Amino acid sequence: MKKLRERCNIHTRRSIFFAQVERKFGDDTVDETSELRTIELCKKGDRSAQKALFDLLAPRMYPVCIRYAGDSEVAQDLLQDGFVTLFSKLDTYKGEGSFDGWARRIFINTALMYLRKKDALKMSDELENARHLSSDLEDQMDNIGYKELMKLVTSLPPGFRTVFNMYVIEGYSHKEIAEILGVSETTSRTQLSRARIWLQNRIKGKTDDKRRRK
Repeated sequence: MKKLRERCNIHTRRSIFFAQVERKFGDDTVDETSELRTIELCKKGDRSAQKALFDLLAPRMYPVCIRYAGDSEVAQDLLQDGFVTLFSKLDTYKGEGSFDGWARRIFINTALMYLRKKDALKMSDELENARHLSSDLEDQMDNIGYKELMKLVTSLPPGFRTVFNMYVIEGYSHKEIAEILGVSETTSRTQLSRARIWLQNRIKGKTDDKRRRK
């Protein structure tokens, strides 16, 4: 986890660390020409190609879904809904830019649609509970592994989790988050700040427990 603080600094535009590690869930050795050929066959309704594309993308996109959903069953539903949208919009992909990035945006938007319907940012009780905690998150991140960190991210209260994912991992600005979620920029900044506080407190608890066991 060396240099995790710099890679995952919440004040940066994008966290390269999270995106790179998530891609390890999939097969990054797929030949680009083969991938484009599969996409073209999918556009023609080839079922075997559609299955191949699903098998390629599902391991990459499920981590995206679970980060937003915080629940495995909901994440599975989002994954399926995302693929329905992906195949229905596949004709709009013209081969320009990364297909993985194009697909990723579909799954993010699918998750955000779900969260908007659930009024994910209306979490006043959790906001109040987190208000007085310290916020040295970057220092604490060096003391925890990636898998443990992602478990904590998925267990964030929905409002915190949504803004944390959008700002830290996807690279949206507070202005963009506000427009997408229909909230003020102040609300976005506040949710992010309190997500930092929430995570820092949980990470500190875990590291303190490990020290006591030694």
